[in-house]
Amino acid sequence: MTIPTKQLGGLLGLCWLLLAGCGDQPWNSPYPASDQDANIHYSSFEERPKHLDPARSYSSNEVVFLGQIYEPPLQYHYLKRPYELIPRSAEAVPEPVYLDAEGKALPADAPADAVAYSEYRIRIKPGIRYEPHPAFARDAAGDHVYHDLDARALEGRHSLQDFSRTGTRELVAADFVYQIKRLAHPGLHSPILGLMSEYIVGLADYAATLGRAWNELKQEAGDSDGLYLDLRDHPLAGAEVIDRYTYRIRIQGRYPQLVYWLAMPFFAPVPWEVDYFFSQPGMKARNLTLDWYPVGTGPYRLTVNNPNLEMVLERNPHFRGETYPTEGEPGDREAGLLDDAGRSIPFINKAVFKLEKEQIPYWNKFLQGYYDSSGISSDSYDQAIKVGEGGEVGLTEQMRDKGISLQTAVATSIFYMGFNMLDPVVGGDSESARKLRRAIAIAMDYEEFVAIFLNGRGVPAQGPIPPGIFGHRDGEAGINPHVYDWVDGRPQRKSIEEARRLLAEAGYPGGRDAETGSPLVLNFDTTGGGPDDKARMDWLRKQFDKLDIQLVIRATDYNRFQDKMRNGTAQIFQWGWNADYPDPENFLFLLYGENSKAEKNGENAANYRSAEFDRLFERMKNMDNGPRRQAIIDEMLAIARRDGPWLWGFYPKSFGLHHAWLKNNKPNLMARNTLKYKRIDTDLRKRLRREWNAPVVWPLALVAGVLVVAVVPAWIGYRRRMHMRGRRD
Repeated sequence: MTIPTKQLGGLLGLCWLLLAGCGDQPWNSPYPASDQDANIHYSSFEERPKHLDPARSYSSNEVVFLGQIYEPPLQYHYLKRPYELIPRSAEAVPEPVYLDAEGKALPADAPADAVAYSEYRIRIKPGIRYEPHPAFARDAAGDHVYHDLDARALEGRHSLQDFSRTGTRELVAADFVYQIKRLAHPGLHSPILGLMSEYIVGLADYAATLGRAWNELKQEAGDSDGLYLDLRDHPLAGAEVIDRYTYRIRIQGRYPQLVYWLAMPFFAPVPWEVDYFFSQPGMKARNLTLDWYPVGTGPYRLTVNNPNLEMVLERNPHFRGETYPTEGEPGDREAGLLDDAGRSIPFINKAVFKLEKEQIPYWNKFLQGYYDSSGISSDSYDQAIKVGEGGEVGLTEQMRDKGISLQTAVATSIFYMGFNMLDPVVGGDSESARKLRRAIAIAMDYEEFVAIFLNGRGVPAQGPIPPGIFGHRDGEAGINPHVYDWVDGRPQRKSIEEARRLLAEAGYPGGRDAETGSPLVLNFDTTGGGPDDKARMDWLRKQFDKLDIQLVIRATDYNRFQDKMRNGTAQIFQWGWNADYPDPENFLFLLYGENSKAEKNGENAANYRSAEFDRLFERMKNMDNGPRRQAIIDEMLAIARRDGPWLWGFYPKSFGLHHAWLKNNKPNLMARNTLKYKRIDTDLRKRLRREWNAPVVWPLALVAGVLVVAVVPAWIGYRRRMHMRGRRD
């Protein structure tokens, strides 16, 4: 085949372009070239958020987005520990006013039984404005542009971007009251309605009132689509507007934990205009709902909701602005966490969350610099983490060479193994039953479990309250003396011989019933049972084998397991709890008798009941933190450790990696609105990405060389033949 001179030049030029690279952007970048200098934070998500309506959302993967968009009255200080509440949209953290049954004010130190009501008066900051949204758009006459839409007007509209006009307005106190009322809306099924009905005055009756009104609307319309229940027409005694910027919440008795709920999206403002806009006929069928498109006053707004690909947050142009904290913990300044003190936030303009279902591609993109931070999966643990001879955890040389930093924090969570206290064998409050549970607790080597299955990412628990929560004690004062001894300045699990002695005293010497000689057989109820669970189940059997107890694994599906737990027919099970708020009440209530799962459908999965523990819990739960409360908690923990309704399990430990260009990165396990504090050094990120992703061009050079060797002789021969033909002619 002949090759004309012009085509030969083009081929060689193509080779040169391949060797020269393709511009400033790394060849393997998953992002547009136009974004390589942009102030964008890159992260990922594994599971699509199901609810983005603040009245319905109660999942950790949803609050990642809601925390940046909505502004409840309060928030957690980003840097301080223990966790401290500070104002967000409110001017101050409200202090309760205690009232008697006649509504007369009581002193702050009034006994709990004298307090009929607690009243929280909340004043919000003036001048806060909502993000741009079609629900606020008005015409020249002042009427809402999109509040009377019919089927024809909705034609071709499938996202908010299809509405050309937007508007905004100021945040007012009525928006907070409107959202509290939404917790009782029968069409929303808020997960905290039951709990809040116990405290917010009149909320239970209010839910019944709204239920009747909702049913009447449905009967009149024959369908729930397009129905709007105007909550402004239905007053609620427990949530009232005082003036434009002030509202009050009235609570039954004392409930100091309410201030923690005021930092959660459940108590963020929702304007009636948005509720009405999304309630119009045809909206839900187009996925135009508050559950899909949240509307807030926070630093960011959701501009892309494509859960099969990506979620995108961008700056809210109407955000009022905040400043970065000026104080923190000891060591924060040395760590550079106060370098931006007093500067206006947010620093980042945009946050892109990519769907990543597989760990290996996600991890590779992090190492290439295309994600700014990363967790550590079991597959990547050895590549990232190096454990020293003394058990200390650090980064591998590969991670250090890249300037990657490691941050660890003990989560405000606990995973435990529970005994069903209603069970005739492992349950009950007899001394023999206590000794049986205690023997199993000693044999259950959670230090080994954490090392094998968690790669050291956990701390064996000594009780139900994790570190960082008031009531937790470190050191010798905080150990469980029934399972551990204090040796050389650290807890040491009691010997297996001690466990066997207790088992014999419980009536099961050598793992057999002392009266019948039958082997002791116990049942562990769980879900799953797939290949990934086999190693854990084998390990669990070995722990019981130490005592010659036969453990039967009863695996079932999740629904059947839940039925067993609700009916109180499980024997031994595994459970976990993550703090809703940083208060010991949120963990100790898991052992409160009135919260029994089998009897009350509560969160006391072990169905533990102790009159002594319950009495102390009722005294402790509504107290302010202080020495008196700590003394009661110590007494409660002593009772729970003695009775042993749980094998206390472990507190999970989070490991996080972040690149050198991500600044102001400090784990905060309670705050969910931390994006606004982060800062990106975009120049450093761009430079390192290019260094780490420099193309390997020698194969192209080799190919180009082969092409030259093959083509040039052919070209010379072609030219020679053409020349000879010309001479003959």
